[in-house]
Amino acid sequence: MHHNISLITTIAAALGFGLIFGMIAVRFKLPALVGYLAAGIVIGPATPGFVADVALASQLAEIGVMLLMFGVGLHFSLKDLLEVKKIALPGAILQIAAATGMGIGLATMWGWSIGAGLVFGLALSVASTVVLLRALEDKGILDSINGRIAVGWLVVEDLVTVLMLVLLPAIAGSLGGTAAPGGDDNFWKALAITFGQVAAFIAFMMLIGRKLFPWFLWRVAATGSRELFTLAVVATAVGIAYGSSELFGVSFALGAFFAGMVLRESELSHRAAHESLPLRDAFSVLFFVSVGMLLDPMVLVESPGRVALVVAVIMFGKSIAAFVLVLALRYPLNTALTVSASLAQIGEFSFILAALGLSLGLLPPEGQSLILAGAIISIALNPLLFKTIEPVQRWLRSKSHLARKLERSADPLAELPVTVEQHKLSGQVVLVGYGRVGRKIAEELEANGVHYVVAEQNRELVDQLRKQNVPAVAGNAGEPAVLIQAHIARAGTLVIATPDTFHVRAMCETARALNPDIRIVIRTHNEEEAQLLREETSGKVFLGENELATSMARHVLEGLRTAEAGH
Repeated sequence: MHHNISLITTIAAALGFGLIFGMIAVRFKLPALVGYLAAGIVIGPATPGFVADVALASQLAEIGVMLLMFGVGLHFSLKDLLEVKKIALPGAILQIAAATGMGIGLATMWGWSIGAGLVFGLALSVASTVVLLRALEDKGILDSINGRIAVGWLVVEDLVTVLMLVLLPAIAGSLGGTAAPGGDDNFWKALAITFGQVAAFIAFMMLIGRKLFPWFLWRVAATGSRELFTLAVVATAVGIAYGSSELFGVSFALGAFFAGMVLRESELSHRAAHESLPLRDAFSVLFFVSVGMLLDPMVLVESPGRVALVVAVIMFGKSIAAFVLVLALRYPLNTALTVSASLAQIGEFSFILAALGLSLGLLPPEGQSLILAGAIISIALNPLLFKTIEPVQRWLRSKSHLARKLERSADPLAELPVTVEQHKLSGQVVLVGYGRVGRKIAEELEANGVHYVVAEQNRELVDQLRKQNVPAVAGNAGEPAVLIQAHIARAGTLVIATPDTFHVRAMCETARALNPDIRIVIRTHNEEEAQLLREETSGKVFLGENELATSMARHVLEGLRTAEAGH
């Protein structure tokens, strides 16, 4: 019998070649995703030999994007999103404007129309969520303030891109492309419909979805079937993503992200994240392979100069713009470098914009090829860029007085208010990090009348704490200036409650140098890291899983003793 097995063939080829080339890449000390991209080029239509189904691969990649964004939503609450709105909203919009301007400049230089320049610039301005999340997870900073700012920034980018995807057909005629019926009336109508659909979707998810979907997950979990629970998680992620696209006109990625955010309200969110992890990883590989399949390598031979300029805009132009914007908003140097590295690539939305621009007669075919080449190269180099954050940060601080001045001097939140009573700054607890764990610790300290000072990178949180008369200072506590402002020299205890353990050693070194007798308490998630921190910092290290197990065991034993005493 003759069967159409293109789906099976595509999956087998993508995963098989992805595995082989991924292993080769790792062998040469390169990120595995470079191998996945190379595998896509090998099985793509632009190279001889076996050719996989590009359309099927793209659809499979969309599932990977949905599952990945769903997983992010499970760890990213609406509160987290609102906490970074003051930097993510203006930052993303201004960065998109800057990158779009650079794209229009290149298009004008090459003799393209203003419409082509607009589409080209927009495509270069939008970073890939999949690539960003993989990089943040690899560095272990997805849950840190820098990670939340980067994710919030990309959520704003996604919303702006969704808006442009709806508006482009309406304004294509005035930009020199295929005219859409209705002219200006169609533009204003499209604008109103887009805003209305996005608002309706967010309202539905916040008012109905946050109660309905967690309840549904509990009902499935009550059956006791692991298979049904896994199926429920995947069906919810993909179903909501598809439904949001069909009913409200938002992207699959954005729909899945909000699905994860509302399911985070459920106590089963951690289990949901764990159950969807294997599928998420497998489909994210398909995403990178599918990107590689779209590239025609001949563009690298025929237009190397133009490809180099495109890569320069993606990796340096818009990243420098983001870097300046983050510093201008008075965030630390480390945050500026992290956000800049996060944005130094383009991906899925760029391909969608390019395809739409091509279909509307705005973007020339060469433009799409350049966007794809820029995406491949920037995605491949992005993990390497992340590795340069710490060396660049050290170099800037040591060589540039301006960098130090921009980072701290004019920032009122970087200094503790003079109104803080002096008796509260002697023997106090310095609490680094005011996330979920930090808040609980602060509540206990408050309830027991213990004075404390909060050191937190999130400026919005610091501003809120000061309005509540809580002493707080903004900045990365890995920098000596932040702990000095928190009066670490006179503190009794340093509590490091931030999930970002990268700067813990620097914090401990500063604290010990200024206050040799200080007690240090550290939170960590990793057994190996915990052991190293015990040896290097001589502090008390708490490992999440161990503390949970100890508390549960203590509760069980107390219950048994109570029962025995009753007998």
